[in-house]
Amino acid sequence: MIDLKRKENCTGCKACGDICPKGAISFQTDKEGFWYPEVDPSKCVDCHLCEKVCPELNLKIQKKARTFKPEYYAVVNKDLPVRLDSTSGGAFSLLANQVFQAGGYVGGAVYSGDFHVHHFLTDHPADLERLRSSKYLQSDTAGFFRQVKKLLLDGKKVLVCGSPCQMAALRLYLDGVDTVDLIVCDYVCRGINSPKVFRKHLDSLEKKYGSKITYVKAKNKELGWRELTFKAEFENGKSYYGTGTVDNFTRGYLRSGIFCRPSCYECNYKSAQHNSDITLGDFWGIESVAPELDDDKGASLLICNTEKGMEFFNAVREQCLWKKVLFAEVLEKNHHLLHSLKHPAVSRDTFFNDVDDLPFDQVAAKYFPMTWKDKIPLRFKNKVRSILRPLLHMRYCMGYNPLIWMQFIRLNFFTRAVHASVFHGDFILPCSHCVWEIAGGAEVNVKGMLIVGLKKIRGSRQETRIYIEKDAVLSTFDDFSIWAGADIQIFSGGVLQLAGGEGAGCNINCQIVCAKRITIGRRCLIGRNVVIRDYDAHTIHLKGYKIASSVKIGDYCWIGDGAMIAKGVTMGNGAIAGARSFVFSKIPPRTLFSGNPAVKIEENIDWSHK
Repeated sequence: MIDLKRKENCTGCKACGDICPKGAISFQTDKEGFWYPEVDPSKCVDCHLCEKVCPELNLKIQKKARTFKPEYYAVVNKDLPVRLDSTSGGAFSLLANQVFQAGGYVGGAVYSGDFHVHHFLTDHPADLERLRSSKYLQSDTAGFFRQVKKLLLDGKKVLVCGSPCQMAALRLYLDGVDTVDLIVCDYVCRGINSPKVFRKHLDSLEKKYGSKITYVKAKNKELGWRELTFKAEFENGKSYYGTGTVDNFTRGYLRSGIFCRPSCYECNYKSAQHNSDITLGDFWGIESVAPELDDDKGASLLICNTEKGMEFFNAVREQCLWKKVLFAEVLEKNHHLLHSLKHPAVSRDTFFNDVDDLPFDQVAAKYFPMTWKDKIPLRFKNKVRSILRPLLHMRYCMGYNPLIWMQFIRLNFFTRAVHASVFHGDFILPCSHCVWEIAGGAEVNVKGMLIVGLKKIRGSRQETRIYIEKDAVLSTFDDFSIWAGADIQIFSGGVLQLAGGEGAGCNINCQIVCAKRITIGRRCLIGRNVVIRDYDAHTIHLKGYKIASSVKIGDYCWIGDGAMIAKGVTMGNGAIAGARSFVFSKIPPRTLFSGNPAVKIEENIDWSHK
């Protein structure tokens, strides 16, 4: 007989109800709107099957070691109408269509006629519109596990998607069943909400608009993906659009989390590698990681957790735009992949008493009130930020010093070699004591802000030098900061490319000597006193010797204080060169090298800017 000891541990997956051969387990909904199992002792035969499929009672089985290393991708469906109708980038639709074309079944959460949510299996592609898009409340899976098992026993191909706890339960339920034809997907889950609270929200909207709701969609994209707009349509022809800060249900979910299921506050399914084949989600932070895929119409995070998941994604790659990314890049703005919701700061009992007694708009005003800032559209806020940000940087870097302002004007408006566009946010921003020498015939291409000579102690007289010879090229592709004391020399024919990005730059006293080509990828951190050079300056008379050889530093690399990167070095994405290391050989992706000469210390590492 199933007994979790603590009610708060139950995830509501209903696997115990599906597995019970005697129908001894029913589910009762509590005051908060969540269901929990109740066992009829007169029917129970103590077979213990319910305990074997409970994900909370079998955590060790689920967390057994796996040899496959997960791979992380940013994904955008090439079919724009499908992507606009999807919660994120339309990745689930790509996977579902692949199964439909093979004559298989797809299962996931859908709305019923009264806007409750339940899990549903279908072999009809027309049902995909109902299946796609997140519902943001608990889905009823009663009977779903049985249906999946029957289809697999009948030799059908099946793709299912649900919350991590639901899919963990499915894995346990199917123990002993051949699952070669099963693809299990889950998603990055922040927490599941109470169906009761959602219904109260709909009731509040129906009262306000004087009509029954006929259609709802979370994260409607008509106002943009990032607005998190909740849309509702009514029988009287009216429509409601509530952005994430205006809609009471969405705002309450994101700000308080007070109406999430209790088990969500201590979730046991947070992991960099889920128990599913593929994990899906919104790729928040895409603008920093893969800006070429960001158009505010949605981008998916897709994690391949198993070899089967990897093979399945490979089958649909041609139908999407994608970029392989690092786990650290994923985690920066998708922390719910690893971290549970925080416990709400107010009493749940008091909150749910008010849910019973008050209209939902009054409940929202009491527990997660809307401020005047919430009424300002996100696009307008972002536009204001984009204008203020460079102005604030100008004020900090140049202050009221007329000499620095004259250098700013000369570099960006009157230096023929410099290709900048101040009014589009692409410009060189010099600080005090910067010395530039740019020869005729040189080329400086600036995208984003190139801040040169940055100082923490603004009164410092530490000099920063940039020397660019004829036919040499310096190119930036996003914001990049060069701190004070740097000495950057680009000789004739040399090409220095700085991809830049959020947080990218080189700390004080960095030296870069470029005679051939040096490429520094997105969001790299370069420590103090680092030397990077692709050129020896003097010839050594040895067989096969080359005086210059290109250097390539990948995305999201970290070069520690005092390290030297020699000519010909390639650093893979996410690699680290330790402090005072002398690197003269290739560093594979996500690998830590250190020492003199630098040697491999650790593989498969992840690190964070923060």
